[in-house]
Amino acid sequence: MVDRLDALLPQTQCRRCGFDGCRPYAQALAAGETTLNRCPPGGLTTIAALAEVLAQPPLPPDADVWPQDAVLRADQSLLPTVARIDESRCIGCFKCVLACPVDAIIGAPKFLHTVLSDDCSGCDLCLPPCPVDCIELVPRPPELPPVDAMAERWRQLHRMRKARLARERESRDEARRQRRGEVLAAQAQSIDIAAAIARARARRTNPS
Repeated sequence: MVDRLDALLPQTQCRRCGFDGCRPYAQALAAGETTLNRCPPGGLTTIAALAEVLAQPPLPPDADVWPQDAVLRADQSLLPTVARIDESRCIGCFKCVLACPVDAIIGAPKFLHTVLSDDCSGCDLCLPPCPVDCIELVPRPPELPPVDAMAERWRQLHRMRKARLARERESRDEARRQRRGEVLAAQAQSIDIAAAIARARARRTNPS
């Protein structure tokens, strides 16, 4: 059921539904923990598809998650967009890179960042953390693949990002464990040396 529901979602990984990506939303739907009308990128089409799989009546879009000032298409879905960085204002803070759920922004700390438009899902998660407001969403260029054709690509990119983050966390944890082991070993060695000195002094003080 989770796979069937996840396959119907647009995979923008925008978190507007209140969950950390499309699959967590599908898991909550399958468990009956949320409603089927919380996907603005999918609009009424996705609501109807979810309702059919769940054998539930369709619901109107949830006003709590649908942006009130956003440009909508005829089916009440969000207009497809991509992020664009104003290079003249970018300070290389790296926060947008960390926020992108599909790794569509590249760049190193203190260097200019750029958006890979082909892979950008238009999730807008890069906007809030930008301290200089140098990122904007623009309509998805017509020469790019349509969003309907990007779902599997975005799903794969999101999975790869999560796997990479897990590896990096494990690497950091291992480095911390090694540093802690080195500190404990040094402490043990210092204790051994101190104990040896104390024994030598004791022998000199009390030769018997």
